[in-house]
Amino acid sequence: MTDNSPLGAGPTQPLRLGTRRSKLAMAQSGLVADAVSEVTGRAVELVEITTYGDTSREHLAQIGGTGVFVAALRDALLRGEVDFAVHSLKDLPTAQPEGLVLAAVPVREDPRDALVARDGLTFEQLPSGARVGTGSPRRMAQLNAYARSHGLDIETVPIRGNVDTRIGFVRSGELDAVVLAAAGLSRLGRSGEVTDFLSVDTVLPAPGQGALAIECAASSADLAAALAELDDPYTRAAVTAERALLAALEAGCSAPVGALADLLADGQAVNELRLRGVVGSIDGSSLVQMSTTGPVPTSHDDAAALGRELAAEMLAKGAAGLMGERAL
Repeated sequence: MTDNSPLGAGPTQPLRLGTRRSKLAMAQSGLVADAVSEVTGRAVELVEITTYGDTSREHLAQIGGTGVFVAALRDALLRGEVDFAVHSLKDLPTAQPEGLVLAAVPVREDPRDALVARDGLTFEQLPSGARVGTGSPRRMAQLNAYARSHGLDIETVPIRGNVDTRIGFVRSGELDAVVLAAAGLSRLGRSGEVTDFLSVDTVLPAPGQGALAIECAASSADLAAALAELDDPYTRAAVTAERALLAALEAGCSAPVGALADLLADGQAVNELRLRGVVGSIDGSSLVQMSTTGPVPTSHDDAAALGRELAAEMLAKGAAGLMGERAL
């Protein structure tokens, strides 16, 4: 019987890794390529794929957000044009498509949001009327809510573009600050440009932020098993709970939902997982923020149950009324 899986293609054949073309995607994929080479003993070549989210000039909230950076990569996987793909986990729709498997979720980078502001300013130091750029309704809702409750006067401005473009708005003086994912800046070697890391007590990140997803065809059993060596069970449990919350709120990745699951240790032993969630109106006038704590999940179902439980509590507190906020 012939082995149709990529690992059966012989050690001389490089594995093909599908990636978006952006600098950040290439940097992330490069890190994964090195790790995959190490566990498989095979060379890995990057195959650049353009997605709808890369070419559309609309704001993410207008094009729906969910899956716009992912669909083209998944199509290439299903057609056998690439052997596996790397995604930013926060871009993945919560439903797993048939024929594909999430083979690994490696150790998560810093999940926080980061501020890059003019003159080295922190968020608290921004002048009255400061213009803060972000493409995320989730960030807008929480930044505006924080500003309201602390007597700060800021204006959140919708922006798009890659990291260079966004930071360029600050360098040119068009904006006072922009908010980006700390993990992306770290993977690009640009953490030195951050002027303030926003505490998760101020701004909860997007579900899955800071984590990567490595996906392959379900039929490539050998490859899936090899990639699974890169999986971090704690990161997977955390992001599974966060994404179950997002799914239960019936929200796409352009909705104003923040979530973070973190492990609580008693001395040396990690014994609990705390999940926090937030939904807010974009102007920050209304916020539903709650948390729940449970034993560290030992299965996908346990982690997902924690997310669904918190979502049900949030919906009971009025979260549903805030979910329709898409327009920027």
